[in-house]
Amino acid sequence: MANSLAGKTDRWHIAVIGDGALTGGMAVEALNHAGVYKDGVKLLIILNDNNCSISPAVGALSGNLGKLVSSAPVWKMRSISKKALKGCPSLWELAKRLEKQTVNFLSPPSSIFSTFDLNYFGPIDGHNLAELVHILKNLRNLTGPVVLHVKTQKGHGYAPAEADPTLYHGVSPFDPKVGILPKPADPAHPTYTQVFSRWVCDMAAADKTLYAITPAMREGSGLVEFEKKFPDRYRDVAIAEQHAVTFAAGLACAGMHPVVVIYSTFAQRAYDQIVHDVAIQNLPVMFAVDRGGLVGADGPTHHGVFDLAYFRSIPNLTVMVPSDENETRLMLTTAFRMKTPAAVRYPRGKGPGVAQSGGLETIEIGKSRTLRESGAEKGKRVAFLAFGSMVNVVWPIAEKLDATLIDMRFVKPLDTEAVLKAADIHDLLVTAEEGVAAGGAGSAVLECLSAEGRTVPVLVKGIADRFIDHGDMAHIMKEAGIDAETIERDVRARLAAL
Repeated sequence: MANSLAGKTDRWHIAVIGDGALTGGMAVEALNHAGVYKDGVKLLIILNDNNCSISPAVGALSGNLGKLVSSAPVWKMRSISKKALKGCPSLWELAKRLEKQTVNFLSPPSSIFSTFDLNYFGPIDGHNLAELVHILKNLRNLTGPVVLHVKTQKGHGYAPAEADPTLYHGVSPFDPKVGILPKPADPAHPTYTQVFSRWVCDMAAADKTLYAITPAMREGSGLVEFEKKFPDRYRDVAIAEQHAVTFAAGLACAGMHPVVVIYSTFAQRAYDQIVHDVAIQNLPVMFAVDRGGLVGADGPTHHGVFDLAYFRSIPNLTVMVPSDENETRLMLTTAFRMKTPAAVRYPRGKGPGVAQSGGLETIEIGKSRTLRESGAEKGKRVAFLAFGSMVNVVWPIAEKLDATLIDMRFVKPLDTEAVLKAADIHDLLVTAEEGVAAGGAGSAVLECLSAEGRTVPVLVKGIADRFIDHGDMAHIMKEAGIDAETIERDVRARLAAL
């Protein structure tokens, strides 16, 4: 559109989208918008279909049709016919209907695109480069929005990836001669996702109202076993986070207790639905928020660092942050037992190795737990108010400084009693969270102190106002300034300045 307004009408604009992403509402909105621009706009949308979610395998008929209708002579003949028939509106409308019905019959996937007035070609074999190049060259002669449907195989050409595309979806460096070796199971030291996976099956067996929903993250979110055991109470809504939340709200209205299992970074897409469809109605929808905090090599698009800030801004929503495996299980049960919206936010990877109770016990809403008391002399008394995973980061520092360590457990409602008590008997409060500092858990502590007129010094340790890049966890924690070494240095400096 920008180039069109600038008079640059000779440029082609190419958008590539996968079949999975096409299930998202924004993609459909864009297709609807693209159809507005009929002739004169050179827009090519390449649909990379690698999972058969739109159409069956490529057939000779559809492939040949793509070659035929994309060819310059056919398109030129179509253009001439269009000009001739426009003088007779009834014949022109009849010709358009016949063309659409013929293409739809020979190539069924085109029907959705023709609805948006987009010119559709395919599906074609995306691994046949000669055919692909031939059709792309033909398409250069056309105008108007064009969709080219390309069938591909995920991991094509590398046998291990073809056999297990899920395992090879997002990879770290590996030896292609060996392939990726699945990590051996360690029941004694599970990941947080595995803790959730076990809990959700246990809870579903105990409560028939539990209904699990995920937006295309079955494997990553730990729902494979749940789907096998409770297929009637499981739904993958595809890459449609907004729908996942509103669907959950509808189920809650009908007496079910839905659990929306979602990565932190993807929950951002459904903020409006969380507010309007869940929180305003005060519905018992539970959010199991995986990958909260930094996620290493997945980078800035996948770090789950904004959730605490935006979740705590929503009325009626309780926000919990477990610090270990057993706390995770306790909080999941607590959130599920609530009759109002609740979110449990847990990180990627493994916890510190705390044994789980195995039951379905709950904890008191809005109450922290003190893990150690300071024995330091007056003037050097520090209290760490740590949230979630940061409990384990600051624990060694608390030992070194003989400081108080409080596992806050809840971002909302905040344990204000614990905060005010700590403010009364310590010289410095340090809040620690694996999320953005702006509006996050540390901000909640500052708001509490301000409301009560407390003036104790507070050091807020969270992620500054910037995006954190890719890297291993040790590197990016240091880059974000929330690693143990940096926190200890900053605390000592603040104490020295008191």
